[in-house]
Amino acid sequence: MLYYANFTRRLGDVDEGSTVTDFLPAERARGITIQSAAISFSWPPSPGNKQHPFAPGTPRSHIPHNINLIDTPGHADFTFEVLRSLRVLDGAVCILDGVAGVEAQTEKVWAQAAAYAIPRIVFVNKLDRDGAAFGRTVKEVGARLGAWPAVCGIPWWSADGRLQGVGDVVGLRGLRYVEGGDGKEIQAFDLSKLQGEDAKLAEELKTARVALIERLSEHDDEMVEKYLDADEDHLAISAGDVTESLRRCVLQTPQQVAPIYAGASFRNVGVQPLLDAIVDLLPSPEERPDPEVSLGSGTKGGLSVFLSGKLVDEATTQTKVSGRALSKNQATTALQKLEACALAFKVVADAKRGVLVYVRVYSGTVNRNAALWNTNLQNMERAQRLMKMYANEAVDIDSIQAGHIGVIPGLRFARTGDTLISYQGANPKTGPPLPIGSLQLRPINVPPPVFFVSVEPNSLSEEKHIKGSLALLLREDPSLYVSLDEESGQTHLAGMGELHLEIARDRLVNDLKAKARIGNIEIGYREAITASSPEVTEVFDREVGGKSSKAACSVAAEPLLEEDVGSNAHSMELHDKNVLSVSFPTLHGDGSSIDPDEPGLPEHLPIQIILQALQNGVSAALARGPTHSYPVHSTQLQITFDPAQHIFPNTTPAAISSAARLAVQKALKQSASASDSVLMEPVMMVTISVDEESIGSVVHDISSARGGSVVSLGSEDNQEPSSSNEIDVSKIYAPADPFAGGHVTSDIASVGNGMRQIVARVPLKEMVGYLKHLRSLTGGRGTFTMIVDRFERMSVQRQRAVLNEMRGDYT
Repeated sequence: MLYYANFTRRLGDVDEGSTVTDFLPAERARGITIQSAAISFSWPPSPGNKQHPFAPGTPRSHIPHNINLIDTPGHADFTFEVLRSLRVLDGAVCILDGVAGVEAQTEKVWAQAAAYAIPRIVFVNKLDRDGAAFGRTVKEVGARLGAWPAVCGIPWWSADGRLQGVGDVVGLRGLRYVEGGDGKEIQAFDLSKLQGEDAKLAEELKTARVALIERLSEHDDEMVEKYLDADEDHLAISAGDVTESLRRCVLQTPQQVAPIYAGASFRNVGVQPLLDAIVDLLPSPEERPDPEVSLGSGTKGGLSVFLSGKLVDEATTQTKVSGRALSKNQATTALQKLEACALAFKVVADAKRGVLVYVRVYSGTVNRNAALWNTNLQNMERAQRLMKMYANEAVDIDSIQAGHIGVIPGLRFARTGDTLISYQGANPKTGPPLPIGSLQLRPINVPPPVFFVSVEPNSLSEEKHIKGSLALLLREDPSLYVSLDEESGQTHLAGMGELHLEIARDRLVNDLKAKARIGNIEIGYREAITASSPEVTEVFDREVGGKSSKAACSVAAEPLLEEDVGSNAHSMELHDKNVLSVSFPTLHGDGSSIDPDEPGLPEHLPIQIILQALQNGVSAALARGPTHSYPVHSTQLQITFDPAQHIFPNTTPAAISSAARLAVQKALKQSASASDSVLMEPVMMVTISVDEESIGSVVHDISSARGGSVVSLGSEDNQEPSSSNEIDVSKIYAPADPFAGGHVTSDIASVGNGMRQIVARVPLKEMVGYLKHLRSLTGGRGTFTMIVDRFERMSVQRQRAVLNEMRGDYT
């Protein structure tokens, strides 16, 4: 695209690592896109410079248009890159592999685009490869993506099976590309010439044109009129009328018709017709639905409604906000001072230019040196420079207009999803008056993480640097999550998959120069006793800080099988489902003595101080179990505290804590000697979405190989259009695949994209690295989310396996 638009003078190649938009070393090494790259170019290049022999008929693609292109990744691990790009796009080109067809990630991204109501056209690429099957791929678009395919371009095969060009169904022409050329030399054959050149293609073009008109007539009433005006001759309808009808169908919500084009970018075939289709069929910013905005009061509506003042009136009427709030009369004047509204959709830490914030402007113009109010963080920053990005190259500009994408370098706080507004005369501290200062564009949803590792500094001195580097990584990529495990002291880094975290690690170590290593997650196990202990009395008598102190207490421990906090007045729930009950046999509830002849509690030890001291001692003892030294879980402790026996003249709260700690430790040991304690492990509540065909293998894997239990099976509430299940594949036109390498198209009719949902409880240990396994089980279609549910006792076999692994014995 960039080459034909005269933006670059060389054709880039993914295999050689010479593409313009894949500029990161990791992208060039792996031959994949990792981070989305923005670039702007004009198509057609200029009015007088015709790059290809297209007769004037579709005016849009003959007038230069500015195209802001964002190249997004295709790998499932980088789904957030696609999500945040989709959020700011007006239209999308879905590129399919002609050999692989509709892949799992295509289905997900198609559904995400449908959720944002983004018009889409399809380009079937790689038709020059062995086994490419254009017809099969077209049918898969209907079966798997839930859209009626409208074939606008078909591959033109030579007699020996090479791709030599494309058939233009809309213009009824054959476009032959010079073999081995750069794609700029194209021979065009109209239908009459094509009859003599390749009669088979000419007949296929006629069939395709009939199918296209029929398909459009089902979804566009104007096309029915054109068809009747042309005396029901499918071939007599002009290319301009067909293009306009296609455009109307593409802009419908929900989109039910997907125009499909053919080509092979490696052989430079079919790219210019696709560029024409982008200009002809996809909407300009003015043709998109009104962007959704919300005000701090909860009022929602469209951006144009907000700018007209109606939304501000509504918000002011609904809530009585602070003194900064506008009256209805002031609202119109205030809105005239709103110079621009933009969404920050991406943040990149560039080694040379510092932090770059990519913005899409939705109204007005962002000018250089403008003060921008961040409505999410409620702070103000100045846009000292503005740039237009050309992949990794940048050009300084004076302003970014509505509908355009630009970059603001040097912002210190702006994050992905923040709304930035430029308001004339805004107070730097308090911002524009409310509710304008609380205006927010629809945010970008961040998917939950499913893959996790630990990040450990090589030395303590590196810890601060790593924290700063991780904070920068998180600002760049909000789909990464960092958390601190208080038990193990490990820093956990979670993301969308193994490759995602591998790239994050490379970024951390190579680019940000952090000296850290990535390791395995330490699972935080618990220990539980299985037998009751007899009552144990311990006396603490020791010198502390030069002063002798003495105290005692009696404890009995038993397993807590049910969540019962006890009926004692002095019962309390501790950490990890442990319950402490304290009884004072000789005291009333307020601490006074039952027997008037017996002394009560001393003045310096009221009942609350004693209870707190006992709780502290018990908590300390429960931190290490009697057998495996893991924290104790699900234990009922009964403390008996008799002031006459357990309080001495030199008793202090610290001595009471120590006595309680010693007594609990002894009771736990006695319980473990009577019956071995068991390990408990964190169990996750996992929600897995899989296709119908894979449900059996996933359920079997969960219940047998991973020791999990299935809670429920159900159908997923799909975001995809309901029409997806209504498409009859037998009614889809697709040209025959003469060189499809034995692919069978009849089985596609049985493919549905109904997803099923499995809810299961699975031990956390079994979920480490599960994403990779799930993808292999489901052909890449499975996804899952999980949250910690509870701790459960391990079976004898699982406990033995875990203990052997800890000892390094893997037999």
